[in-house]
Amino acid sequence: MDRSKSLTYLLAAGSIATAFLMVRYPSVAVDGSLTGLTIWWKNVFPALFPFFVLAELMIGFGVVNFAGVLMEPAMRPLFRLPGVGGFVFIMGLVSGFPAGSRITADLYKEKQITKAEAERLASFTNFSNPLFIFSVTAVGFFHQASLGIIFALSHYIGNICVGLTMRFLGDKKKKTKDSSSRLLLVHALNSMHQERISRNQPFGKKMGDAVIASVNTLLAIGGFIALFSMLYQLLGKIGVTDLLSSGLSSFFQAIGFNPKLGSAVIPGLFELTLGDNKVAGSDSVPLIERVIVVSGMLGFCGFSIQAQAVSILSQAGLSSRLFLIGRLLQMIFSSISAFFLFHLFQAGNPSAVQAAFAMGQPFETLTRHTASIGPMITFTTLIIFILILLRRIGKRDHRLNG
Repeated sequence: MDRSKSLTYLLAAGSIATAFLMVRYPSVAVDGSLTGLTIWWKNVFPALFPFFVLAELMIGFGVVNFAGVLMEPAMRPLFRLPGVGGFVFIMGLVSGFPAGSRITADLYKEKQITKAEAERLASFTNFSNPLFIFSVTAVGFFHQASLGIIFALSHYIGNICVGLTMRFLGDKKKKTKDSSSRLLLVHALNSMHQERISRNQPFGKKMGDAVIASVNTLLAIGGFIALFSMLYQLLGKIGVTDLLSSGLSSFFQAIGFNPKLGSAVIPGLFELTLGDNKVAGSDSVPLIERVIVVSGMLGFCGFSIQAQAVSILSQAGLSSRLFLIGRLLQMIFSSISAFFLFHLFQAGNPSAVQAAFAMGQPFETLTRHTASIGPMITFTTLIIFILILLRRIGKRDHRLNG
């Protein structure tokens, strides 16, 4: 039996087993979905929506193109990738997953990068959204805004280390073109201008498109969160998660960590948000251990997010092997980085934290206020989304009838 058929039978069996468990334990399935949707409704949507809209507008105005051109001289010597990869790197960093995979797939379809380059590029442009790191994780879960800098730096360092590791794969050719910084800046400015001209639309149209694209992405994210939250609850009902928890507890105890982290990490294997929340809430576990583990989970990003990226890559005909290997490597690199950064910033010392991050308290106050009205932000945004769609459908029907 070939590998393709084995995968087909495995996926079919998995879907049938999941359907059976949903019928067998309907209340567990519903509760699991509601748990995921509640976190999405209260925390994820209001935290990520403004940034997604801003990122869409930055693309439309050519700002990200400008940044990508400026990164061209760094991409080839560091990662052995064409300069256009800098655009993917920047966009993945500011937008969060699965933007890196989506843009990489688009570049491959347009034949701007080769298949090998696309697969390597996708392996280290899978970033968590900055607002998820600072707002949802640091403030919403840990209630310490200043921890955001540790999570962010360890996350970015881990991904860069993955890119540096992946540069040794594939054929070694093509040299970097030398150009003066002035000519590069002129080229970047021209590229930004040309990108804006090519997308010449009224501001209202751009804003509407940004809202629709952002809400569509967040709705998909909400669906994955609900699905994997439900799957986690169903597996817990039949005892599978207990076996995984026992194995992870033994592992953490072997490396000198609190074994309670074993059960807390399990949800994060399926859905990052759930795992971050549970690990952060384990108050009996030392803070440094929780920070290291969450940093590793941000790199691994959970099966839910991995499924989104793998789906995008496979639709473009790209292998997800390097992407999945990259998640394991980033988990290791980010955890190690978090250990050193925690001591560097003296995160366990509250006075040192406030001294090192003077903006921590205002940011924490602002974000907590935003989180308190999170459901209202989500509800209002969805209403606006529906109104924009209805207005556009009405205009389209009017043109067809006219």
